[in-house]
Amino acid sequence: MKQNRKLVLEDGTFFVGEAIGSDVDQSGEVVFNTGMTGYQEIITDPSYCGQIVTFTYPMIGNYGFNRDDYETVKPSIHGVVVKEANEYPSNFRNEETLHEFLSAHGIPGIQGVDTRKLTKHIRKEGSMKGAFTSVEEPIEAVVARLRDTSFSRNVVARVSTIKPYVVPGRGHRVVLVDFGMKHGILREFTKRHCHVTVVPYNTSAEEIRRLNPDGVLLSNGPGDPKDVQEAIEMVRTILEEYPTFGICLGHQLIALACGANTEKMKFGHRGSNHPVKHIESGSVYMTSQNHGYAVVESSLSHTQLEVTQYALNDGTVEGLAHLVYPCFSAQYHPESAPGPEDSNELFDEFIEMMEEAKGREKVLCQNVQI
Repeated sequence: MKQNRKLVLEDGTFFVGEAIGSDVDQSGEVVFNTGMTGYQEIITDPSYCGQIVTFTYPMIGNYGFNRDDYETVKPSIHGVVVKEANEYPSNFRNEETLHEFLSAHGIPGIQGVDTRKLTKHIRKEGSMKGAFTSVEEPIEAVVARLRDTSFSRNVVARVSTIKPYVVPGRGHRVVLVDFGMKHGILREFTKRHCHVTVVPYNTSAEEIRRLNPDGVLLSNGPGDPKDVQEAIEMVRTILEEYPTFGICLGHQLIALACGANTEKMKFGHRGSNHPVKHIESGSVYMTSQNHGYAVVESSLSHTQLEVTQYALNDGTVEGLAHLVYPCFSAQYHPESAPGPEDSNELFDEFIEMMEEAKGREKVLCQNVQI
């Protein structure tokens, strides 16, 4: 028998719909994603740890779920809100429905909600806390509980790997610092035959140095970058020694490590059709994005970083490059899972950067021998 469920926001706004997924009553930050496809990658993206995601596309689950498109083994999203959850997926790769997937992973959801109305409310008032409850529980009691709730600020620790592991390859040696890494990043490196060592978020610069990498990638991840202070210290050291590439949270950590500032956005960027302009070439790329914090452009003036790309929708910083060291970053997701592949070439730029650094090192060694 299908049960009704209620989604209550901390400002007292509420929505009643039909329960899907797990029957747990869970709270989280309510956000929205504008992607028309890629719901499986979104739900399994570790950067949604602690959040309840509203899908603006009216039907979710129409092609089901399969093992090939997971972005992490165990999803950490706190819930989903949809207009309609498809019960009969049509796809030859389908293995289970949206409801079955959410139930198996203990994730609550709700359907039958006016997601357009909810999205407009978030755009106007900003992202806010929310909770799934039974329809019988008084709104006032839920709101009081939400206002007294302080979510864990150490969300990166919840999604990062606990121990280092290796994805072997014959190419460049890359240390990938896992702040909540999407598997799409690993897929891009394995396509380029890299030897990747994935390490926890709190790995020190000395530990990375002992791995003797050709380059270091700082991955995406959830939450406020200022909460990961140990990583900021590590980044400050390694970018002076190794070619460094930052994606999403990694981009923000590079900015903080170089003396810039970050701030929380009103409702963030979450979707697969965000236009970004490259300043030098003038080209515009369509990108996949998922972040609630951004680099404050005015804070870059006293750093050795320059803006290389910006968002056409709101003018926020989308790319940085270091003026002295081989280091660059992107606020969006060039691994494109889900989303367009316009910016996939950033991985090739990172490979070229590592090759150039190895070439300079070889010349220095030859000069020393002479």
